[in-house]
Amino acid sequence: MLRSLFAGVSGLRNHQIRMDVIGNNIANVNTVAFKSGRVTFKEGFAQMLQGGSRPPGDQGGINPIQVGLGMQIGSVDTMFSQGNLETTGLNTDVAIQGDSFFVARKGSQSYYTRSGNFQVDANGKLVSPTNGFVIQGKMAVNGVLQDGMTDIQLPFGQKTAAKATSSLKLNGNFDASVPIFDTTDPDGAGPAVAGFNADTRAVAANKDSWTEASMTVYDSLGTKYDVKAYVWKTAANQWDWQVDNSSLVAAGVPAGSISGSGQFTFASDGTLQNTGLQTIAFSPPGADTVSIGLDPGSGVNGVTQFSGSTTAVMRDQNGYGSGTLQNFTIDRTGLITGAFTNGVNVPLAQIMLADFNNPAGLLRVGDNMYQESANSGGAVLGIALQGSQSTLTSGALEMSNVDLAQEFTSMIVAQRGFQANSKVITTSDELLQELVGLKR
Repeated sequence: MLRSLFAGVSGLRNHQIRMDVIGNNIANVNTVAFKSGRVTFKEGFAQMLQGGSRPPGDQGGINPIQVGLGMQIGSVDTMFSQGNLETTGLNTDVAIQGDSFFVARKGSQSYYTRSGNFQVDANGKLVSPTNGFVIQGKMAVNGVLQDGMTDIQLPFGQKTAAKATSSLKLNGNFDASVPIFDTTDPDGAGPAVAGFNADTRAVAANKDSWTEASMTVYDSLGTKYDVKAYVWKTAANQWDWQVDNSSLVAAGVPAGSISGSGQFTFASDGTLQNTGLQTIAFSPPGADTVSIGLDPGSGVNGVTQFSGSTTAVMRDQNGYGSGTLQNFTIDRTGLITGAFTNGVNVPLAQIMLADFNNPAGLLRVGDNMYQESANSGGAVLGIALQGSQSTLTSGALEMSNVDLAQEFTSMIVAQRGFQANSKVITTSDELLQELVGLKR
């Protein structure tokens, strides 16, 4: 009699635990990156009333006779299915798509979380807002990511040093159909005005045989200079160039320090044949000498000479002035890139991710955080798409994976299970009452 009574009690107790888990799931339906729990039951100990026997020669065997003594909690599993993403527009909000975890640290203790609603604290550190734990990753020095994992600290107010221009790209076409530039003296005033100069450029017959291109470049102090160069046709497949000193001299550069001239030779198919090393150099006051190598490219993607309009220009240069960090972005690999006021984008850090052989074995420690356990395995650290198959989405958060329809259904099942076990207890009580009533 008492066996059924205590079996009913175990059913009540354990269905209550299932309701506790369901209630916790529903309570966290809007918690960022919450992972729902699931309870499974297992049969309790079975009391042996009679053992089984093997069949003798002239009759069959007998099965064992056992009576169950109720049920127990088999497991409380954490369901690490992917939650939906919610767009927030904040660049410090990051959502994981995959099975990985962010790494947060308090002192020397590491914690793991799926919640990516990060904030930047007063020291520029990227932290979890629920407890201030610092998010871990790789930091960059002068744009180069360093080895090892450390606190991510975004250096607002940091300045980037100026970089002198060392390379300048040319692009476009020189018109192969124009006549050769006539460098003879146009007015017969003497040899002093012959050659490529303002007088010969003004001759109407030469107007299509030359062009000019300009580009802003920088010295080592970040000072801007406008460099202009003239290019003119000197032979059927040949164009000469020289730098114009006037704009540099006007900016205070000594005329004697300015140099730059060369030649472009084209093959019969219109592509650049050979140029050699061609540079523009000048010595600005107070700064290092600027030496700029001209890069005319190659093939049809470089400087060409085809019949058609002359479109050659100075397209790109690699120098810049000093700038201050004003914003940052996070890409799908977790790379944090700083945008500086000088238009330069420089890597600042990269968020590390952790993977586990058995994420369901992690311990919940509150604040959306997990810790390693004996059965979770150690954290395998990596970068998104580099050692980890997960990707990151900036400006979004992972929502809770709680399915309310499933939870309400489970609630009904738990309620009916609880009611059924309570009926077992009341029926057992009635039987005991009848037993007591036999002696009156």
